[in-house]
Amino acid sequence: MAELLGFRPTDIGAAALVGLIVLLILRGHLVPRRVLEDRLADKDRQLEDVRAERNTWRQAHTVSEEARHEAQDQAAELLELSRTAGHFFASLPEARREVRASADANPAPATPPP
Repeated sequence: MAELLGFRPTDIGAAALVGLIVLLILRGHLVPRRVLEDRLADKDRQLEDVRAERNTWRQAHTVSEEARHEAQDQAAELLELSRTAGHFFASLPEARREVRASADANPAPATPPP
């Protein structure tokens, strides 16, 4: 270990150790327990806020997906109804021709109005 640091760790002395601790405190790497607990409580509150927001978005997504599925089902039903109406209207001219042909073949007797 002496080769890595260039000196023996036991030669540092008390003054260097105190200086190192002061430096760590000033840089914010060493904090009192009270400060640490406050920071941890803040982080816990932040996590709770994020979880609440996540749950809100999750519920909004669920509601949105239900509405989308309902709209998709309605669109499919309307499409089927429009196809049925299209077939009905497409068959109307043929039905009119058949009614006219049967009316021409069997004329109704003229009855006097009452």
